[in-house]
Amino acid sequence: MDSIDKLLAELKTEYKEVKPQQQQSKSATAKAFIPPLPKSASLMDNILAEVKANFAEEDAAIELKKQQELEKERIRQEQLKAKQLEGLKIQAKEWLAKVDPLSSEGLWFERFAESYPSKLEAAIEYLRSNE
Repeated sequence: MDSIDKLLAELKTEYKEVKPQQQQSKSATAKAFIPPLPKSASLMDNILAEVKANFAEEDAAIELKKQQELEKERIRQEQLKAKQLEGLKIQAKEWLAKVDPLSSEGLWFERFAESYPSKLEAAIEYLRSNE
Protein backbone atom coordinates (compact mmCIF):
# COMPACT_ATOMS: atom_id res chain seq x y z
CA MET A 1 0.00 0.00 0.00
CA ASP A 2 2.93 2.29 0.70
CA SER A 3 4.16 1.94 -2.86
CA ILE A 4 0.77 3.04 -4.20
CA ASP A 5 0.81 6.08 -1.93
CA LYS A 6 4.31 6.96 -3.12
CA LEU A 7 3.25 6.68 -6.77
CA LEU A 8 0.23 8.87 -6.16
CA ALA A 9 2.37 11.46 -4.40
CA GLU A 10 4.84 11.48 -7.31
CA LEU A 11 2.03 11.89 -9.81
CA LYS A 12 0.55 14.78 -7.82
CA THR A 13 3.87 16.59 -7.68
CA GLU A 14 4.47 16.05 -11.41
CA TYR A 15 0.96 17.24 -12.15
CA LYS A 16 1.45 20.36 -10.04
CA GLU A 17 4.72 21.09 -11.85
CA VAL A 18 3.19 20.58 -15.29
CA LYS A 19 0.05 22.61 -14.57
CA PRO A 20 1.86 25.92 -13.83
CA GLN A 21 3.99 25.47 -16.97
CA GLN A 22 0.84 25.10 -19.03
CA GLN A 23 -0.63 28.26 -17.53
CA GLN A 24 2.59 30.24 -18.09
CA SER A 25 2.47 29.80 -21.83
CA LYS A 26 -0.61 28.90 -23.75
CA SER A 27 1.42 29.38 -26.91
CA ALA A 28 3.63 26.53 -25.77
CA THR A 29 0.63 24.23 -26.16
CA ALA A 30 -0.03 25.65 -29.59
CA LYS A 31 3.61 25.10 -30.49
CA ALA A 32 3.35 21.56 -29.24
CA PHE A 33 0.69 20.96 -31.87
CA ILE A 34 2.60 22.65 -34.71
CA PRO A 35 5.32 19.99 -35.22
CA PRO A 36 2.81 17.30 -36.22
CA LEU A 37 1.52 19.62 -38.95
CA PRO A 38 4.75 19.62 -40.92
CA LYS A 39 4.87 15.87 -40.63
CA SER A 40 1.37 15.57 -42.03
CA ALA A 41 2.14 18.32 -44.53
CA SER A 42 5.22 16.43 -45.66
CA LEU A 43 3.12 13.30 -45.83
CA MET A 44 0.66 15.19 -48.04
CA ASP A 45 3.55 16.54 -50.09
CA ASN A 46 4.85 13.01 -50.53
CA ILE A 47 1.42 11.75 -51.56
CA LEU A 48 0.98 14.65 -53.98
CA ALA A 49 4.45 14.07 -55.40
CA GLU A 50 3.63 10.39 -55.85
CA VAL A 51 0.35 11.21 -57.59
CA LYS A 52 2.11 13.76 -59.78
CA ALA A 53 4.78 11.18 -60.67
CA ASN A 54 2.07 8.66 -61.53
CA PHE A 55 0.36 11.16 -63.83
CA ALA A 56 3.69 12.03 -65.45
CA GLU A 57 4.38 8.33 -65.97
CA GLU A 58 0.95 7.83 -67.53
CA ASP A 59 1.45 10.87 -69.76
CA ALA A 60 4.82 9.52 -70.87
CA ALA A 61 3.27 6.14 -71.64
CA ILE A 62 0.49 7.80 -73.65
CA GLU A 63 3.03 9.92 -75.54
CA LEU A 64 5.15 6.84 -76.28
CA LYS A 65 2.09 5.01 -77.58
CA LYS A 66 1.20 7.98 -79.81
CA GLN A 67 4.75 8.07 -81.17
CA GLN A 68 4.64 4.35 -81.88
CA GLU A 69 1.30 4.72 -83.66
CA LEU A 70 2.66 7.62 -85.72
CA GLU A 71 5.70 5.55 -86.65
CA LYS A 72 3.49 2.62 -87.67
CA GLU A 73 1.37 4.96 -89.78
CA ARG A 74 4.48 6.46 -91.41
CA ILE A 75 5.75 2.98 -92.28
CA ARG A 76 2.33 2.02 -93.65
CA GLN A 77 2.29 5.16 -95.80
CA GLU A 78 5.78 4.40 -97.12
CA GLN A 79 4.74 0.85 -97.98
CA LEU A 80 1.65 2.18 -99.75
CA LYS A 81 3.78 4.65 -101.74
CA ALA A 82 6.21 1.88 -102.67
CA LYS A 83 3.33 -0.28 -103.85
CA GLN A 84 1.90 2.59 -105.89
CA LEU A 85 5.34 3.25 -107.39
CA GLU A 86 5.60 -0.38 -108.43
CA GLY A 87 2.21 -0.09 -110.10
CA LEU A 88 3.32 3.09 -111.88
CA LYS A 89 6.52 1.39 -113.03
CA ILE A 90 4.48 -1.35 -114.67
CA GLN A 91 2.20 1.22 -116.34
CA ALA A 92 5.20 3.29 -117.43
CA LYS A 93 6.89 0.27 -119.02
CA GLU A 94 3.68 -0.59 -120.88
CA TRP A 95 3.26 3.03 -121.98
CA LEU A 96 6.88 3.23 -123.19
CA ALA A 97 6.38 0.03 -125.19
CA LYS A 98 3.24 1.43 -126.86
CA VAL A 99 4.28 5.02 -127.57
CA ASP A 100 5.33 5.72 -131.14
CA PRO A 101 8.64 7.62 -130.92
CA LEU A 102 7.83 9.47 -134.18
CA SER A 103 4.38 10.64 -133.10
CA SER A 104 3.91 14.11 -131.63
CA GLU A 105 3.50 12.56 -128.16
CA GLY A 106 6.63 10.42 -128.67
CA LEU A 107 8.70 13.40 -129.89
CA TRP A 108 7.45 15.54 -127.00
CA PHE A 109 8.27 12.76 -124.54
CA GLU A 110 11.83 12.45 -125.89
CA ARG A 111 12.42 16.15 -125.10
CA PHE A 112 10.67 15.76 -121.71
CA ALA A 113 12.79 12.69 -120.79
CA GLU A 114 16.08 14.55 -121.37
CA SER A 115 15.88 16.10 -117.89
CA TYR A 116 15.46 12.70 -116.17
CA PRO A 117 18.06 10.03 -115.41
CA SER A 118 16.06 7.44 -117.38
CA LYS A 119 13.11 7.24 -119.73
CA LEU A 120 11.35 5.02 -117.18
CA GLU A 121 11.54 7.73 -114.49
CA ALA A 122 10.33 10.31 -116.99
CA ALA A 123 7.41 8.05 -117.96
CA ILE A 124 6.51 7.53 -114.29
CA GLU A 125 6.49 11.31 -113.71
CA TYR A 126 4.47 11.84 -116.90
CA LEU A 127 1.87 9.25 -115.82
CA ARG A 128 1.70 10.74 -112.30
CA SER A 129 0.98 14.19 -113.68
CA ASN A 130 -1.77 12.81 -115.93
CA GLU A 131 -3.64 11.01 -113.13
